[in-house]
Formats: sequence, structure tokens, C-alpha cells
Amino acid sequence: MKRYFQASLLAFLLSAGPALSASDLTELTASEAAKAIADGNMTSLELVEALIDRTGNDAGKAYITFDPDGARAAAKAADSFQKDGAELGPLHGVPIVVKDNIIAEGLPATGGTPALKDWVPSSDAQVLAKLKEAGAILLGKTNLHELAFGITSNNAAFGAVANAYDSSRFAGGSSGGTGAAVGGHLAPAGLGTDTGGSVRIPAALNGVAGLRPSSGRYPQGGIIPISKTRDTAGPLARSVEDLVLIDGIITGTGAALTAADLKTIRIGVPATFNENIDPETDRLMKAAFAAMEAEGVALVPVDTTTIVDLASKIGFPIALWEVKRDLAEFLKDNNTGKSLEDVATQVASPDVKFVFDNLILGDQAIPDEIYETSINDLRPQLQAAYADLFAANKLDAIAFPTTPLPAQPIQGSDMNVTLNGKEVPTFQTFIRNTDPGSNAGIPGLSLPIGLTKDGLPVGLELDGPAYTDRHLLAIGLALESVLPETPRPQRQ
Repeated sequence: MKRYFQASLLAFLLSAGPALSASDLTELTASEAAKAIADGNMTSLELVEALIDRTGNDAGKAYITFDPDGARAAAKAADSFQKDGAELGPLHGVPIVVKDNIIAEGLPATGGTPALKDWVPSSDAQVLAKLKEAGAILLGKTNLHELAFGITSNNAAFGAVANAYDSSRFAGGSSGGTGAAVGGHLAPAGLGTDTGGSVRIPAALNGVAGLRPSSGRYPQGGIIPISKTRDTAGPLARSVEDLVLIDGIITGTGAALTAADLKTIRIGVPATFNENIDPETDRLMKAAFAAMEAEGVALVPVDTTTIVDLASKIGFPIALWEVKRDLAEFLKDNNTGKSLEDVATQVASPDVKFVFDNLILGDQAIPDEIYETSINDLRPQLQAAYADLFAANKLDAIAFPTTPLPAQPIQGSDMNVTLNGKEVPTFQTFIRNTDPGSNAGIPGLSLPIGLTKDGLPVGLELDGPAYTDRHLLAIGLALESVLPETPRPQRQ
């Protein structure tokens, strides 16, 4: 009910009340901002200025390239276009951010790595072009884990991304900058990329919603790759309504979507994904499940042992074999002036450096036969196992904590973190629940479900059958109104 009250208050202020303050403007979601601009209650420039003001001197916490002058110029053009009475796109005048492995015309596309810091593409990635065609304005390019090879976004070349709720904690990754910018109200929405959890993890850790679409639904042209099989762009926003809007624009499926009837929804709860999680994460997950059941959702225990086993065998072999080919091809085809070896030589982050030197270009590189078995045999088995799980149990989705624990300190967490009194590897622990669905290419939606006692966000993930993305979003629309509200972060 609280979320509905806030939405009603905003609607009243935008339609009948006095001009909103800059702080009020940064509360707006992308959908609310688009409506306010279209209705003439606010200009694009006013919103852009409010977001620039909120960012202040903290751009380095989320951005690699912050472009306030470019955003102002685009906003002025959008406002002039509107005065001319032209038909407006669904994101007309709305500022967004994109991860800096998604190319944007006229701005550096670093991929978070030193070798590409001076590369300035002359075109937009296909996903960004679609959003710009819908009227979106680009505020800048956000920081990421170097070359998208990690989950902390502690980037040795461009700095660590600070969590929106606690600047001493990491923002998650690899799309940490987008997660921090959206969660910190520096932008209403943005794009990241997801190979093994890189949209959903920062969404969960920064208190926002994030969608990994089914593999192949979004065009990948103009995105610095890891794996053609596993990569996809994905949106992050502070409302599921915004995810619906952005997804509809990118895929051409339309923006309108009706919330699902929760009394008809069956959701599987896999023990393997819901065990050995942080106590506060467990508390918030149990509260979320209770709220879902109270609304009529059927929760069904399911066994995902086979899925977890298959996924563990294929994720790294596919990504590490494909990046050697896919990244080299991208660098050449996009006239970056750099080779794969050039990029690898200049990698700054120790964890990423180790991967390139040993697991991609070194003597521990994935053999062809291992890759062929993974892509042609094991991955189809994994996809079939997921399909069987959903069909046999008549499930709309499965649900679990997006990450087993909330954001951890930036300092000292690169290699290991502590979970339930035991030291565990950071990377493998944080992708534990997101990686299996990524390997199968199914859609995953992370929703915020509240804050821990330490004030850190926790996310609940829903994974659905392949290409049921819009139905998954419809479930998300319905659940958003019954799950606990995640408060706005305090300025740090």
C-alpha cells in the first residue's frame, strides 16, 4: 500500500501541485518522468539538472564518463522538439545511463580496461540506439568490473564502484556502476550486461529491479563481449514498470503489460538455491515468501540438484573459450586499433589479469574438446532439465535469493568473503544462484525485498521458462505491490 500511496502523491504533485524540488525530481521513475515531461509538468532539462546536481562530485563512484554537457544539450533539444508539437517517444527526454561496455556515439567505450580508454566509437550499440529512438537521453557511461570479468566492480584502472547504500561496500558487478547510479537516484534507469549474473547481482545489492532477458531477445551489436552464448544486455530500474517499458522498446513487444493474478501463479522453491544463505537474507526471503503466499501464490518445493550439477560443468568452459574468439573479433570488426593481446597486456585488475594470462591466453586455456562437449552436449541437457522442471511442476517461475549474502566491504573482499562463519570465494559465492539460469539462457528477474539490519538491500530472483520474459515481468508487477518497500538511500 505504501508504494501505491507514493505513486498517488507523485501523480497529484505532477498534475496539480507546486513545482517539484530537485530532490523530488530524482524520486521519479523513468515511466513517471516520461509522463511528467509529456504532460508538460516538467521539462527534460529540469530533470537532467536535478540529476546532475544530485551526482555532484560523486560521479567517480558510479561513472567512467559522466557527460553533463552532452545531457544538457540533448535535453534542450528534446524540449524544443516537444514545443514543435512532434510525436513523442515513450522515453522522450528521460535521462538514462549505460554500462561502459555498451558503445555510445561520441563517448569513450573503455570496457573498464586501460587499452580501450581512448577508443571513441562513431555509433551506438543497437540496444542504446533503440532507447534513443524512443527519446532517451544519455547521462554517461558507468563503471564496471574490468572487461565485465567479476562481481565486485572493484576496478583497478577506474576505481571501485561504491554501493548506493553504503559507500564502504561494493556495488556488485559486473554492472556495478549502473546499479549504483540507479539505486543512488543519479538516474532513473539504465542498461547493464549479464553473462553470469552481472545485471541481477548489482540490482540486488543496490536495491533496484533488474532483468536478464532470455538469450537472444536483445540485439548484441555494439557491446564488448565475453561470450556470444551467454552475454545479454539487460535493464536496471527502480520499478518493474520501467523494466516493462524498456524491455518493450528494445524488443518491439510494446510497453503495456497487465500485472499477473497472483492466485493463479505457481512458483518453485529450490532448496539448493535457498540453503546456506546469510541470516538477514534468510529473514527477508522468508518474509517475502510469506507475503507471496498471503496473496495466493502457490509455493512448491522443487529439486534442482541435476540443474546445479550440469551448470557447474559448463559455465566457465563456454565463457573462457568464447571470449578468446569473440573479443578478438569485436576488437577487429569495430576498428578499435587494439588486438586481444594488446588488451590483455594492459589489464589492470589482478583478478582479471590472472584470468587472461592463465585461463584465456595461457597454458590453462579451455581445450576445444571441452568446449564442444559443453556447448553441444551439456548445455542442451541443462536447458532440457529446466524445461522439465517447469513443465512437470506446472511452474510459472522458481524463486530464490539473488545473492546468498548482501554487499560486502570493498576492501579485503576481492578473493574471499565470510558466509555463516566460513571463508568462501567471493566470485563463486555471489554467482552461485544467478549462474545456472545464465548458462541455460532463461530469463531472470531480481526484485528488491527490503534492507538488512545493517541497512543493506537484498534481492529475490525469479527465473522463468525460456522466452516467457513478459509473463515473468507480469508476475514482477504483481509482486512489487506486495513485497516490502526498499527505502531510498541516505546521501553519504
